Amino acid sequence: MTAEQSAKANALIRELCANFDDGCCLLLDDGYDPCPCPQLISNSLLCRYFRSAVLPSDRELYGEIVEQLPRWCCCICGKPITRTSNAVKYCKICAARQRRKKDTERKREKRLLVRKTAL
Repeated sequence: MTAEQSAKANALIRELCANFDDGCCLLLDDGYDPCPCPQLISNSLLCRYFRSAVLPSDRELYGEIVEQLPRWCCCICGKPITRTSNAVKYCKICAARQRRKKDTERKREKRLLVRKTAL
């Protein structure tokens, strides 16, 4: 994992992992000595619980790390996106801009058509 991916993964662990307790892993705790979470201190996928239960909650990070989700790029800006269907071609920002542009064109054509039929 890159440093950015590792930072996102660590934030996910702190927020969503059920076995995380103040930097320690409850699964590895033997009752005598607290064991630090191995996933927090490494840049690789060590914890099976993290991989199967926590990581899939962030689809983009999951796709980057596990590489099971295909990578697609926005047709306008080239930013990598996660496609949820075959129709997705743009990132969220470009999709909103494109939708406004298409709405404007459609309404302009409709007004033009109304003007022509009124004459």
